Amino acid sequence: MDDNKATKINVLLVEDEPTLAMIIKDTLDGQGFDVTVAGDGEMGLSLYGTQRPDVVVADVMMPRMDGFELLRRIRKTDARIPVLMLTARSAVTDVVHGFELGCNDYLKKPFGMQELIVRLRALVGRARAEEAPVADAGVEADRFTLGDYLLDAANQRLTHVPTAVVRELSYRESEILRRLCRNYGQVVTSQSLLLDLWGDDSFFNHKSLHVFITKLRHHLAADPHVRIINVRGIGYKLIAG
Repeated sequence: MDDNKATKINVLLVEDEPTLAMIIKDTLDGQGFDVTVAGDGEMGLSLYGTQRPDVVVADVMMPRMDGFELLRRIRKTDARIPVLMLTARSAVTDVVHGFELGCNDYLKKPFGMQELIVRLRALVGRARAEEAPVADAGVEADRFTLGDYLLDAANQRLTHVPTAVVRELSYRESEILRRLCRNYGQVVTSQSLLLDLWGDDSFFNHKSLHVFITKLRHHLAADPHVRIINVRGIGYKLIAG
């Protein structure tokens, strides 16, 4: 019984529609998840701070604090916890805004419960697999020197050392650069970045990744020796020399 508890996925569900929240909770509980429900963003933020779930599922439109603001506040202290957002909106700008704030995946209402289950297991599986080597390597695993720059990926900060100018990175900017640093001099495939940070490698998300790479190149422009090279049709490679 203890082993089963250890493998359970703890979900914080932040949803203001009571009927939908109950359907999701009952379904997930029946599939081996452990679900805590919050009825608005403020309650969700409070429960996140006390319960430290494995994954957060949050509606976008909620009273007192919407899902975007909840996500923004979570990302100020935790860059890694997977967050999946539920939305009745279909506007591309809303989806992009969520991803820029650090959302890992989206589901548009109405959605199938089996799809939600599959996505949650995939998000948590990737997060757990990524955390294991970091825990072994210690805090310095998320600090990298890139020519004149210092990346503090855990706190999403990029410092230009000669001028002491610190740039606050978005969640995705920090995570892309961290992956490039960890694989310095080697190609990181676009597909791996998209699956890890966007949840799928669709054409639209490929375009979004290119935008983030362009932003990172701009952030690193003060040191011409630091370059993110495009390996056509495959991905990107970081060099500093």
